[in-house]
Amino acid sequence: MQKTDEERYRGAGVLMCFTDMGTLERAAAAWLIGARQLVVLNAHNFVDRSLLPSHPVENCFFRIRGVDRYFDPGSLKLGVDGNSKSLHITDDWALLRLTEPVPDDIEPQPTPDASFIATGTNMKVVMVSPAGHSNSRLEASLEECSIQTVDAPSEARIRRVRHDCNDGYGGSGSGLFTEDGRLIAMHSASLEMNAKRPFDIETHYGSALLFEGALVEAIKQEAAFPSH
Repeated sequence: MQKTDEERYRGAGVLMCFTDMGTLERAAAAWLIGARQLVVLNAHNFVDRSLLPSHPVENCFFRIRGVDRYFDPGSLKLGVDGNSKSLHITDDWALLRLTEPVPDDIEPQPTPDASFIATGTNMKVVMVSPAGHSNSRLEASLEECSIQTVDAPSEARIRRVRHDCNDGYGGSGSGLFTEDGRLIAMHSASLEMNAKRPFDIETHYGSALLFEGALVEAIKQEAAFPSH
């Protein structure tokens, strides 16, 4: 990503985490969103599919444009509700607040709203992967690709989109943007997407969740809190 890309796709950052062996790695994409102290990323960075804790927030931090900021662990908000027994695509989101806001010269991504996108839509997008992924071998990547279909809404009023964007390990949290630069979805998982092959609704597609419903409501609520 060049400087012009950072300006166009504001808020692009990386979740950096220490492994159990103490090695620091680029774990996933994450986005400064709605405020200079709020980050959105995938819930599966911290819990597994059964919602059991998998990685402590304390072992991770947020890196954006060379600036590192730590999370307030007590601020973690997961997309699952109290009755959930497993993690689904449409609730695979988490919000975290930073202990300090990023400097004024780093602009967050504006609060998105993808509710204008119709169910069943096919549309061109750009996948922005600030943390890169195993198929690109780059620290960060951008790719023109397509949303192939938009599923019906879930119970949280959030829809899954199925896309043909190339992705691999480390690409979780990548943003899907419209051609005019609006963030509309966050990549969550892939079905046999370890190579670039034609989209196949049965065996070969990527899944992302639209920014709408409970997710957008939570972003607006958290962004309203004043920064320290």
